[in-house]
Amino acid sequence: MVSQSQEKSGSSIKAVLFDLDGTLVDTAPDLVAALNLSLAQFNCPQVSLDKMRQVASDGSLALVKAAQPHLNEDKQFELQQGLLRHYTQINGQHSQLFDGISALLAYLDEHAIPYGIVTNKPARFTRPLLDVLGLSVSMGTVVSGDSTLFSKPHIAPMLLASQQIDCPAEQILYLGDAERDLLAAFNAGMLGGIAMWGYIGSDATPQSWPSNYTFHSPQDVVELLAQLSS
Repeated sequence: MVSQSQEKSGSSIKAVLFDLDGTLVDTAPDLVAALNLSLAQFNCPQVSLDKMRQVASDGSLALVKAAQPHLNEDKQFELQQGLLRHYTQINGQHSQLFDGISALLAYLDEHAIPYGIVTNKPARFTRPLLDVLGLSVSMGTVVSGDSTLFSKPHIAPMLLASQQIDCPAEQILYLGDAERDLLAAFNAGMLGGIAMWGYIGSDATPQSWPSNYTFHSPQDVVELLAQLSS
């Protein structure tokens, strides 16, 4: 089911952009596996995937802080660096597209709707992951967290993606599972869609995020696009 939260029209959606972690790909299993390897190195207790899944969109340091909130910043930084070292080796081993994403991408391909990724994940992790998943060729743009001087919610990466797929920002639907994603879309003048299937914590308030649509599954996106094109 799609819910529309603002009046801005989506009748001219010409392209779709995705956040990566928690929206396009379920990367939490890789991230938590790398975290546990780092925790083991420092003789810290392991954490469960279920406990950490909702933090996975917030980056490596957030994962470390959630696992070991009482450690001082220096120790948390060491744990983070260990996580990143292990993640380089694990990246893509356990990750997979969320249910329904393959069908959504197939719809976009079939209807010649360009799509791509804007993520805060560094390029050294983004590109290898997309290669493993076989997505590199189909993406019209891949903007990582270090592709510009700024990361989301700044407009710079959003506008770079808009430029690379040659589509005005106001005709782009951006899908994300975190407040910064929707703020980035709003700031850039894009249509924002909340991916409710992603890593949205129980204490999050997505209803307060600036958005145009709330999608409970990727199939909801397909249905909206089909409706708008009919």
